[in-house]
Amino acid sequence: ASRAGGARDGGGRSSRGGSNRDRNERGSDRGAGGRGRNNHSGDDRSRGGGNRDDRGRNDRSRGRDDRGRNDRGRDDRGRDGRGRYGGDDRAPRRPKTEAERRAAEVAARRPPRAPRDREAEQRRIEERTLETWIDEGSTDEARRIRAAASGAATRAKRSGEGPSIDPDDKRALTDALGPARGERLAERLEQAARALDRDRYQEARRVSAAVIKEAPDIAAAQQILGLANYRLGYWKPAATALERANELHLDPATLPVLADCYRALRRWSAVERTWLELRSASPAHDVLAEGRIVAAGAQADRGDLRGALTTMEPATKRPKTVRDHHLRQWYVLGDLSDRVGDPIAARRWFSQIADHDPAFADVDARLRSLGR
Repeated sequence: ASRAGGARDGGGRSSRGGSNRDRNERGSDRGAGGRGRNNHSGDDRSRGGGNRDDRGRNDRSRGRDDRGRNDRGRDDRGRDGRGRYGGDDRAPRRPKTEAERRAAEVAARRPPRAPRDREAEQRRIEERTLETWIDEGSTDEARRIRAAASGAATRAKRSGEGPSIDPDDKRALTDALGPARGERLAERLEQAARALDRDRYQEARRVSAAVIKEAPDIAAAQQILGLANYRLGYWKPAATALERANELHLDPATLPVLADCYRALRRWSAVERTWLELRSASPAHDVLAEGRIVAAGAQADRGDLRGALTTMEPATKRPKTVRDHHLRQWYVLGDLSDRVGDPIAARRWFSQIADHDPAFADVDARLRSLGR
């Protein structure tokens, strides 16, 4: 019984033991299988996750790659741009031409420049001559206007002296520019006055213009510039300068010249206004005579010959002493009389002139043309 029981027990144990081993093996199998399934599932999940990660990485990498490629495209364009405009990839410089090589050799042999002499440069600037072209219309009209002003052109030069340099002008130059420069410009102004007196009109114009650049409010400088321009036939700049001179300091002696500039420019109302201003200034007789001649000439230019004769009426009185301005007024009276068809009066005036100065203007030819 005990053996049987032992056997049973042993067998039972054996059976149970086997069963336990079986169970253990099955458990191991299940564990292994579970682990396998878990591992497989994990692997699957890993692969799935890997696929997802791959998709994410692909997407992200593709985006980055695309962006990188775009950036590289921009970089390539930038490098190309730098290459074209002076970057590291630019093409080598072209070789110099023969002319360029010679120019470089000449520049290398040239001695260094001398230091600038500002005083010499200033003198050259002051001595520079500029040409002025004036449109005066047709040739016939230009000739007529020049003839109209030619009589007064001689009157711009006063007997033996240029415009006087007022001491106040000298002081103004010194006060404005300092003693050294002011004294220098005063000397230049006197040089311009002498040039005008000696009929060197271009020099007078050039020097006075240089003074005006530094000191535009000096009446004498404006007057010299105006008279020089007038003698050269530059009517408009002459009128501008004389107007400015009279604004700074009225000089009745320049008003006939200014009126004649207006006459040449055909500014008739300005001629009349200047003539009235001259008469109200009570100038010297010779200055008043010059203004009368210009005013009558402007009326004759417009065809008002009778009005011109009326303007010249005061000159018909015979003076006690005949002077040059009397002869000029008589000449105008003879010319106007001839033009209105009064040859007897014309011969009388021209004869009076010939009695005092047979060489005056073309009086001899005028008398021959009138039958004397």
